[in-house]
Amino acid sequence: MDTYTVHLAMAALVGASLVAVSAYYMHRKTLSQLLEFATTVEREDISEGESPKHSKKRRGHHSRRNGNGYYRRVSASLPDVTVISGGIDGEEKRNGPIHVNGIPPGLPRLNTLPEGKSGDCATSAKRSGNLIRPISPKSPVASASAFESIEGSDDEDNVTDNSKIDTSYLHANGNAGPNFPDHINANGEAMQIAASSMIRSHSVSGDLHGVQPDPIAADILRKEPEQETFARLKITPNEVPSPDEVEAYVVLQECLEMRKRYVFQEAVSPWEKEVISDPSTPKPNPDPFFFAAEGKSDHHFEMQDGVIHVYANKDSKVELFPVADATTFFTDLHHILRVIAAGNIRTLCHHRLNLLEQKFNLHLMLNSDRELLAQKSAPHRDFYNVRKVDTHVHHSACMNQKHLLRFIKSKLRKEPDEVVIFRDGTYLTLKEVFESLDLTGYDLNVDLLDVHADKSTFHRFDKFNLKYNPCGQSRLREIFLKQDNLIQGRFLGELTKQVFSDLAASKYQMAEYRISIYGRKQSEWDQLASWIINNDLYSENVVWLIQIPRLYNIYKEMGIVTSFQNILDNIFIPLFEVTVDPDSHPQLHVFLKQVVGLDLVDDESKPERRPTKHMPTPDQWTNVFNPAYSYYVYYCYANLYTLNKLRESKGMTTIKFRPHSGEAGDIDHLAATFLTAHNIAHGINLRKSPVLQYLYYLAQIGLAMSPLSNNSLFLDYHRNPFPMFFLRGLNVSLSTDDPLQIHLTKEPLVEEYSIAASVWKLSSCDLCEIAHNSVYQSGFSHALKSHWIGKEYYKRGPDGNDIHKTNVPHIRLEFRDTIWREEMQQVYLGKAIIPEEINK
Repeated sequence: MDTYTVHLAMAALVGASLVAVSAYYMHRKTLSQLLEFATTVEREDISEGESPKHSKKRRGHHSRRNGNGYYRRVSASLPDVTVISGGIDGEEKRNGPIHVNGIPPGLPRLNTLPEGKSGDCATSAKRSGNLIRPISPKSPVASASAFESIEGSDDEDNVTDNSKIDTSYLHANGNAGPNFPDHINANGEAMQIAASSMIRSHSVSGDLHGVQPDPIAADILRKEPEQETFARLKITPNEVPSPDEVEAYVVLQECLEMRKRYVFQEAVSPWEKEVISDPSTPKPNPDPFFFAAEGKSDHHFEMQDGVIHVYANKDSKVELFPVADATTFFTDLHHILRVIAAGNIRTLCHHRLNLLEQKFNLHLMLNSDRELLAQKSAPHRDFYNVRKVDTHVHHSACMNQKHLLRFIKSKLRKEPDEVVIFRDGTYLTLKEVFESLDLTGYDLNVDLLDVHADKSTFHRFDKFNLKYNPCGQSRLREIFLKQDNLIQGRFLGELTKQVFSDLAASKYQMAEYRISIYGRKQSEWDQLASWIINNDLYSENVVWLIQIPRLYNIYKEMGIVTSFQNILDNIFIPLFEVTVDPDSHPQLHVFLKQVVGLDLVDDESKPERRPTKHMPTPDQWTNVFNPAYSYYVYYCYANLYTLNKLRESKGMTTIKFRPHSGEAGDIDHLAATFLTAHNIAHGINLRKSPVLQYLYYLAQIGLAMSPLSNNSLFLDYHRNPFPMFFLRGLNVSLSTDDPLQIHLTKEPLVEEYSIAASVWKLSSCDLCEIAHNSVYQSGFSHALKSHWIGKEYYKRGPDGNDIHKTNVPHIRLEFRDTIWREEMQQVYLGKAIIPEEINK
């Protein structure tokens, strides 16, 4: 070893020794000084008696208990310098009463046990001393352990006569005075009390858990509307619109009144037909597919210029349910388009929307803590066990990719010899299909399945649709994801029942599955109804929507149809036939009881010509070009409006118009659905038109938005307008769209909520409000909605809210309702007539 290394090692050894010796002497000196200081303090206390100036408590790292039952603080690293005979009593004599400070604002004060009362209520042994133990306002038991049983504890009824206690001391420490509760004797022993007096509702005003409640804590614990306690926003002086603004408001009024003339509204609302006095869990339908013959009515219908007209009988010439004709609709549509393009109205609406957003931000600054406290007061409810409806999900993609993979492997293992398809003049078994693809069950994995959307699908709707083909093979889609195949959709039926089982297990998640009717032939309706009933596809958690793909141009090129009129005939004539005579299509009649909506789907980004009032009628539309979106919208709306009027007159269920709109393409898609639709799916293009966005807000049209789906197709997640729409008060809900292509987990709807909450920092109150909106937008029955979100859910604002079911504070809903009413009065210049109930 060289000399340099030896010298370096010796130097390090010497240095370390010096540091150790120095540390020893410094520690010894510190201990001596602390001992001297402690001795001096003891002598001063003895000489001065009870001096108020020494008010600070000693601090230590551990609490030890002496033989007399006291707790005293000592340090693990210092000698014990506490006077043994003093203990806590000595400390109180020296320092006066111990005050518990540092309570965060908005939380109740700490409560201490009465003097002489034992902390362990299960024993009657009396301990001398005054041990302070805090009691949480949500935990009625004051015990040394958070896990002690509540049985045998009388602390919940520890109610004192607070009029005899000094209020300043009470607010500092709670009820720790000398007055004893009725069931505590002078020795601090528990006396027998009636069981009924131990049961207290949080809604009872007064003392709670032995505490004179702090005003805010009282609002937390009681189960009464807390709206009187939050900070309301009021703009003073009142806004007086200028003449230009008055003119713009009049135009907006006309648009809202125009919508009222178009949208179908039931003559008698569901809550008037069926009064729910006890909103307990509705009993499941024991036989959902039971058919009872109802007989044929005298109604007569016929198709005229693409719209079915209904008459009382064959001889009648008076149309029973007139609807606006195509010329009127397209004229009104162009009026809406002129309004949304007007500069002064755009400026006004942009200003009002920004004001709505800032009002909500201010509301959160003032009341977000109170909203959270109100949520904490609702027993049992939280985000996970409030009802959430997936308001927009396609049935053929309702499962996740892992689920589909397991199902395919299972069928390949258990039923390899099942004949499943007819291709190229040959019937093939399932095993032969996979052999033709050079695949085995062992080869299959999620990556090979290749049904998940990726970067290649962005702005490529055609590639996104190809993701419906497992392993890129259309034959696998036909076998596993179609109901009109050689095996009559048995595999898809079994897969659907497994998805239903998952929904039933989650209990609090519901879905509205959209299933296709293409309009290629009239028998499609009977085939679909037969598939539903034969496979027993029914769940209390599921309802159905019918989606109509806008594929006229493809059918025309294939020679399936000759004009657009053929598609309308194939879609609507069977519906009118089964409504007039249920015996003509018994299975369809039963299935329509579970159908709640009609949807229009396809790629909205395709270029199209804007329709005019001089458009050809459907029977004249024989060219190969696909009609414009608004052309589809009008003829579907007009026929559905007439159908609903007929079904309502016969006491049957109705079907709402809920199309895809505003996912991409022209803004006139959203203008057309503003006039005709109850709710829409997507609506992200509202960000491009402040006028339409403001109109959708005023009309409270439901938007079933799917940010993860948009992220894969048309709009990056961070640019999605969902958080902005939510802040401004639009009626938005979250939905999954295509779990097969988009999501990775077994609960895609919760995945959608969780990602939105993480990216946009949504609070629990926000999530529960969105979930509440989803139930409100959905097509589930009045009885189920009453059970899920409250028996008076149809009332506006907090009057229709039940926080025990929705977990949405009244504070939030009163703010939303108040601001919406103010905007309506602003638009109607103080003359708005607002019903107390929501739209029927």
